[in-house]
Amino acid sequence: MARISGYEVPDKKVAWVALTAIFGIGPTSAKKILARARIDETKRIKDLAENDLARIRSVIESDFVVGGALRERIQKDHQRLGDIACYRGERRKRGLPSRGQKTQKNARSHKGSRPSAIRRK
Repeated sequence: MARISGYEVPDKKVAWVALTAIFGIGPTSAKKILARARIDETKRIKDLAENDLARIRSVIESDFVVGGALRERIQKDHQRLGDIACYRGERRKRGLPSRGQKTQKNARSHKGSRPSAIRRK
């Protein structure tokens, strides 16, 4: 397995699919990375030479925030929203949806499972 940005990337997968194993890289970003590195996106990771992998690593390091740095950035953004006590920060603290969704009957994925007293009815 090739190691890119601290993640083990599966060898047998097509290059753009394999890059999505890295936290913070989706299909569109993976295709942009391969285009900037001038690598065919349909090649498999095991077929890439070491200099191709080095080009992919350099593109990711220079243009993208991935992995632990991205997780830290997201956490700091959420902390900032809570610190300034804005609407989104307050909803995040309470574990409720913050983008205008209804909550009386829905929002179970954000609010968590129902309390046991309500489930029995």
